[in-house]
Amino acid sequence: MGKVASLEALQVFKCLSDETRLMLVLLIAKEQSLCVCEMTYALDESQPKVSRHLAQLRQCGLLSDQREGQWVYYRLASQLPEWAQAIIQAGSDGSALRVSELSQRLAKMGDRPARRAALC
Repeated sequence: MGKVASLEALQVFKCLSDETRLMLVLLIAKEQSLCVCEMTYALDESQPKVSRHLAQLRQCGLLSDQREGQWVYYRLASQLPEWAQAIIQAGSDGSALRVSELSQRLAKMGDRPARRAALC
């Protein structure tokens, strides 16, 4: 909770000012939990780029990660303040069409076991 407790608005806006980081947060917020391979597929970006942005978002305190075997799953930090959740929701509302497109692309991967076998 230490990182989240000290979360400041300026820090959040800086973290979300990059389109890739914003889309990652919005997609994770919609899907609840995603691994790197799912995000690289949905965004059609390279693994190193996505991983770099995820690390920045984790450092900002917006995301947490959980290792499951060889996969690392990312989700929104569990103790985000209400104001930070409201910012993410506003971003989602303002980017609804783009987030929907990303979710549809992600859905083409199939369910999670099929995703792991095919791409991860």
